[in-house]
Amino acid sequence: MIYRVTQNEALTILKTGANVFLTGEPGSGKSYIVNEYVQYLRTHGIEPAITASTGIAATNIGGMTIHSWSGIGIHTSLEMGDIRHIASSKHIGKRMRETKVLIIDEVSMLSPATLTMVEAVCREARQNPEPFGGLQVVLVGDFFQLPPIIKRKNEGDLDQIVLLDEPEARFAYDSPVWTRTHSVTCYLSEQHRQDDKDYLGVLSAIRDNTFGMKHVKHIESRRTTYGKVPHDAPKLFSHNVDVDLVNKDMLSQLPGEARVFKMRSYGPSKLVSTLARGCLSPEFLNLKIGASVMFTKNNPRAGFVNGTLGLVEGFREDDRYPMIRTRAGQLITAEPMDWSIEEGGEHKAGITQFPLRLAWAITVHKSQGMSLDEAVMDLSEVFEYGQGYVALSRVRRLSGVHLIGWNQKAFQVHPDVIDKEKEFQLASAAAEKKYAGLSKKEIQNRQDNFVLACDGQLKVLNGKEIKKADSVSGGKKPSTYKTTLALWNDGKTINEIAEERGLKSRTVFDHIEELLKTGKIRPTELSRLISPKLAKALPKIHALFSELDTDKLTPVFEEFDGLFSYDDIRLARMLRASVVED
Repeated sequence: MIYRVTQNEALTILKTGANVFLTGEPGSGKSYIVNEYVQYLRTHGIEPAITASTGIAATNIGGMTIHSWSGIGIHTSLEMGDIRHIASSKHIGKRMRETKVLIIDEVSMLSPATLTMVEAVCREARQNPEPFGGLQVVLVGDFFQLPPIIKRKNEGDLDQIVLLDEPEARFAYDSPVWTRTHSVTCYLSEQHRQDDKDYLGVLSAIRDNTFGMKHVKHIESRRTTYGKVPHDAPKLFSHNVDVDLVNKDMLSQLPGEARVFKMRSYGPSKLVSTLARGCLSPEFLNLKIGASVMFTKNNPRAGFVNGTLGLVEGFREDDRYPMIRTRAGQLITAEPMDWSIEEGGEHKAGITQFPLRLAWAITVHKSQGMSLDEAVMDLSEVFEYGQGYVALSRVRRLSGVHLIGWNQKAFQVHPDVIDKEKEFQLASAAAEKKYAGLSKKEIQNRQDNFVLACDGQLKVLNGKEIKKADSVSGGKKPSTYKTTLALWNDGKTINEIAEERGLKSRTVFDHIEELLKTGKIRPTELSRLISPKLAKALPKIHALFSELDTDKLTPVFEEFDGLFSYDDIRLARMLRASVVED
């Protein structure tokens, strides 16, 4: 459809440095685009922060939860003092200041309060009033899939978790931060999971809220009973208790003693615990010959991806590694693999386990992100919007669906999301039209400028090979500063430089401050940016920096209660630094 973009178009937009909301149906390639963009950034010397809303999603993409990355932990709300305390943490503050690109996967499962808190901490830690402190933010997800879990205590059972049907401000897009971020919506068009036209029609009808009798007939054709389902097909349940019972019971029916493979780990216990909770492979993997298993990690070269099904055929003689016969007939000897948390290119913590789990049964929540050839589903106890849709969309073809039963909610998605989806589609159409109207040269300039603004490395700029001498501070800063300096010397304003270079004005301010520190710009030249109002108040602002014993902008900005902008306060700080140095 015309409102959607291709994978190549989405990747092109991401490379320009724009904030992006990457969305689309299950199987449209969202994870593929994220991986391609991460690889692109790393080849240019830029290490992104890769995060997700849940531990499982974070583990799947090789990152950490957004809660851990931002330092907000289990907080459900933060006062200004809490935000400053987290941002002042040496570890968190350094991490956020060094980050240029923040990726948040499975944003559909992130509450609006969490998104708001993360953004506030980023802004405070980076001392930058722009959304997320000026980071490029890439939000990834599909709001038709599983929403955030809202928990409350049940009066009769304090340990029971109850999901509220209609909590206020349920979704991440309900946060005011969502609007302020001005993300470009990229609604992916390709479908790489389902190739069955009838089945695609069923899934699309659920998304469009047009599910009717002709779709029911397709579903009815897949109704079956437990006695007739394929013995080795995975079963998807709504509740963990059903999954555990099935897997334990099925394993016990196989002859012989189970071989137990224990997970190994290294790093701080908290990080290890986070990885273990998010890993689909269990801490203790119990296997027997004949056990139905599922691979939990991607390794296409070895012949498997997350969701590949098979049976344990035996254990290799020399090292006792499990040998798996896949549904396609390939015999794969599973080897231990690593799940790790990286930061700045360094491994902070890791766990090692075979990329396997028992696959007679799995919860719908844990299946999100998987692609399955077939599955047995009991959707009769679905309790959440989107839960049935997620289960159904895991399977590639209608012939692979074995339905035991369903309830009314199994084919429903959240009504609020249906309306919001129309907005996303229109926004995607506008984005596609806007970027299609830009020349290849303009697109390339924006992409090059973004790499340089992130202190990344380019081999070619404007058709010329970049040399290390093209920097303003001993080769440590790239030639983006030199370009800004040339425009500044031409008498252009901050906004004019930003517009011509395709950068944010905040980035140009960063350049001006660096050029001032290195002596390429004289303090007296800043006078053209200073209004008469600010010039008159400079002594008072400088005195307040000293009185508060701070170099941060936020405390001074708040003391003036909006009388001066962040840019004004920053200019005052820049002039104060030059006076102190003199």
